[in-house]
Amino acid sequence: MRVHVDPESADSTSFYRLLTATVVPRPIAWVSTRSADGTDNLAPHSFFTISAVTPPVVQFTSVGRKDTLRNVEETGEFVVNLAPEALFERINATATDFPRGVSEFDACGIEREPSLRVRPPRVARSPVALECELHSTLRIGDSTVVFGRVVHAAVDESVLVDGHPEVTLMRPLSRLGRNEWGTLGGIQEIAREPHRP
Repeated sequence: MRVHVDPESADSTSFYRLLTATVVPRPIAWVSTRSADGTDNLAPHSFFTISAVTPPVVQFTSVGRKDTLRNVEETGEFVVNLAPEALFERINATATDFPRGVSEFDACGIEREPSLRVRPPRVARSPVALECELHSTLRIGDSTVVFGRVVHAAVDESVLVDGHPEVTLMRPLSRLGRNEWGTLGGIQEIAREPHRP
């Protein structure tokens, strides 16, 4: 027997919880931005994926109008830093709703490093950073999807095997439902089968 839930009649918070517990695991875009007045911001966004390869475009969603979105709109730049397991508690700390003008880098003790092509800094201990220029935004209900063209990728040599990022070395975190986070766990490999008429 199934429980049926109508999104039109359910309250938005409970349906949000259903969606985020069902669409799992979700990769985390740990997004660094810089405001127009020069304050660095850092926040995790778990509605994140690739939009296109040529040109390379990634996307994340801001639920509501957060500092990340405001900064991207002001400056047209951001960095997606991979969220590694080793920084779990600090990543979670950057989700705190600090007042505008407070830098999560400073408040949470996170080391910066300069980006090559954009003004917002990278997270120094993140193994992969995608430097992005704003491509476009799309407003849907109470959320805004942010599309960024990747203009530079910085990958730590320690996570490369034969020139390819190795997931067991990157150890990315993911978001699940409620306050649950996912770690890498087991990996299965299988090649795609070509169609043979």
